Amino acid sequence: MKLQLANYQVQDVVFGDRTFFSKGILTINKEEAIQYVKEDEHITECDIEIARPGDSTRIVPVKEAVEPRAKTDGRPAFPGVTGDVVQVGTGRTNCLKGVSVLGVGMHWGSFGDGIIDMSGEGAKLTHFSQLINICLVCDTDELFEQREQQKKNHALRWATHRFAEYLAFSVGQETEDELVTYELGSVRQREAAVENLPAIVYVMQPQSQMEEMGYNALLYGWDLNHFIPSLVHPNEVLDGAMIDGSFMPCSSKWSTFDYQNNPVITRLYEEHGKTLNFLGVIMSNLNVSLEQKQRSAQAVAKLANIIGADGAILTEEGYGNPDADFIACFVELEKAGVKTVGLTNECTGRDGKSQPLVALDVLADAIVSTGNVSELIELPAMDHVIGELEAAGRDGLSGGWAYDELLGPTVREDGSIIIENNSTFCGDRIIGWSPKTMKEF
Repeated sequence: MKLQLANYQVQDVVFGDRTFFSKGILTINKEEAIQYVKEDEHITECDIEIARPGDSTRIVPVKEAVEPRAKTDGRPAFPGVTGDVVQVGTGRTNCLKGVSVLGVGMHWGSFGDGIIDMSGEGAKLTHFSQLINICLVCDTDELFEQREQQKKNHALRWATHRFAEYLAFSVGQETEDELVTYELGSVRQREAAVENLPAIVYVMQPQSQMEEMGYNALLYGWDLNHFIPSLVHPNEVLDGAMIDGSFMPCSSKWSTFDYQNNPVITRLYEEHGKTLNFLGVIMSNLNVSLEQKQRSAQAVAKLANIIGADGAILTEEGYGNPDADFIACFVELEKAGVKTVGLTNECTGRDGKSQPLVALDVLADAIVSTGNVSELIELPAMDHVIGELEAAGRDGLSGGWAYDELLGPTVREDGSIIIENNSTFCGDRIIGWSPKTMKEF
């Protein structure tokens, strides 16, 4: 499979009388774009705001992030979501770099929603503060979604993907700034020099614990709760086959943007044929019962053996209950002779003294920590809020609270906030680009 990502670097985003991209400037016809988004009858209110790095701006509740992309051959950028279920991972995809489309709620912050600060200390906690964010701020008529803690916000999430694809079609005849090719053939009959290198597989465990369909990560529109571990070509992950779910405390989330730019995959590609033999991706899941967890872990190890993996990089989206899947998979891989390195955050309590993972095993002896979800963070007020600041202080939003006996409310009268790291949008960057480090004392 050969994928070409044509990258167009966006220097600025402005509003104008038509939507087009030229010489680094993305111009959006705001009225036309809102009309396009509101073609979904469930979107009752809609606005578009632009947040730039360094702005005194807080964005909350953030539900999804997507890099604007469009296939040039008529296939949907997000199959199963913005169009028919067709295979991606091949051909040319136009990508607007340096920007993201954020799905932001006007109200009703929920379990999987987060906060982005565009400046100050909070900006250090999320990758998205480094991007120009095109904020699609919407409300919907999904009353059930507004009143339940675990909300899938179906209309807003789908609108975010549709809008991202819509913007990428603005490229026109511009010449790309960079053309990046990803090509990985069969695991069989590779050159001898490659075959002699350590064979590495990347095992991904996206969030899929909700038995009710629609909350979980999607592969070609298919809810991963109803999934068994399978081989997936890395190009498919990079090219829109994977869509973010809504059920996961926010610092632990993998947004769709994260899948599109997965740093583990791109680094494995860089090292392929030099220091390692990249075999591809085993897409697993996170389960509900112990029996399901064990079944998936055994299936992952079996697949790794079948394709001849010497080593694996294992990542989980989440913490708590998913730790059982993570460690079970770790153990089965190690028992199968596949040397494994895990990548995850931890939940060690506000004082950092609790057990980091719900489940542990002596075979899981190489784990990279990307941070503690429970760490307390105080952030000053911002001059401007996109969305609804009060959403940060409702008990439904992970990492925030209406009132704590010791700490008071999350949202203070002066607009400053105190939250757990949990609330930072994709803050722990488990997908592979976390800036957080550890030191021994």
